Amino acid sequence: MNSLDINQIKLYLPHRYPMLLVDRVLTWESGKTITAIKNVTANEEFFNGHFPHKPVMPGVLMIEALAQTAALLSFLSLGQKPDENSIVYFLGIDGARFKRPVVPGDQIRMDVEIVRHTRGIWKYKARATVDGQLAVEAELMCTMRNTNDDVAPVTG
Repeated sequence: MNSLDINQIKLYLPHRYPMLLVDRVLTWESGKTITAIKNVTANEEFFNGHFPHKPVMPGVLMIEALAQTAALLSFLSLGQKPDENSIVYFLGIDGARFKRPVVPGDQIRMDVEIVRHTRGIWKYKARATVDGQLAVEAELMCTMRNTNDDVAPVTG
């Protein structure tokens, strides 16, 4: 079984506290799937303002946690660790649905699978659950670039 602890995750993701949103990789299969967790604590900075009277994890951060999990799967599948010039950009989020609030004390289980990888574009199916209940699902699209590359705007 392939797993990663937080120190190994930091070798693949440039994010650091408070933006590193993956605590452990439970398992992954190259080119296919990954399962990771995020432990949500009352000490998360975003709970100070979202919302002080009823803390709820922002949906955009749940999507970000899924995207970080997807980026991990891509780097692991390629068998490469990013360098200081590597960056993963979001290209799209489709069909995002939020089904359950995530609150302090929850553990988010993130399951991501690669749907397709063509011409530098990765598409993933992503789901996050808490205690077996669906919290959020979405299809994500990303690309990996070098920070020295010019990034042309996406038009459509």
